Amino acid sequence: MQTTSKFWDKIAQRYARQPIADMTSYEHKLAKTREYFHSETRILELGCGTGSTALLHAPHVAHILATDVSQKMVEIGEHKAKEQGVTNISFEQAEADQIGLTEPVDMVMAMSLLHLVEDKDALIKQVFCWLKPGGVFVSSTVCLADSHWRHIRLIAPLARMLGLMPMFKVFSQKELTMALAHAGFNIDYAWKPEKGPAVFMVAKKPL
Repeated sequence: MQTTSKFWDKIAQRYARQPIADMTSYEHKLAKTREYFHSETRILELGCGTGSTALLHAPHVAHILATDVSQKMVEIGEHKAKEQGVTNISFEQAEADQIGLTEPVDMVMAMSLLHLVEDKDALIKQVFCWLKPGGVFVSSTVCLADSHWRHIRLIAPLARMLGLMPMFKVFSQKELTMALAHAGFNIDYAWKPEKGPAVFMVAKKPL
């Protein structure tokens, strides 16, 4: 965790200043996610970054626990929430698979995260356990095996050693779908924007 957190701590301020690359797709994901909200919805967000998505969703739900491996990202998120007067988000610095929940939640979000963890299958199974029956897992995941970037895995070890990129895994949308199904999820919605290799999915835990 230390190496990963150092990478994201280092770029946190720059990351916070970056505009959304594809605002149309981002807004579609926001809107689709909100279709699964109700006034009492409680959300766990994994890999929240600087809290931008959590802050946009906060007015529509009861509470969001926003977590990230980077303490710097979390601090920026806390500052933004305070500035905006948002009080129903709790920020926490933690590895994605080491969250200590005291009760199940209605939704887990993992936006641009599953390709950055060592074992996505294990994390997906953990997410299934965190959810209430009928709960949903909302994710946006870069599936590089389906793109012309799939060969980047050949240079990735050197790039990571030089601190130029984080650890990431190369897999396909089919592999991701199989991992979700194997954990017990039913795919409720899947969508891939025209731009980029990211796949947006809503997976539901059966009642």
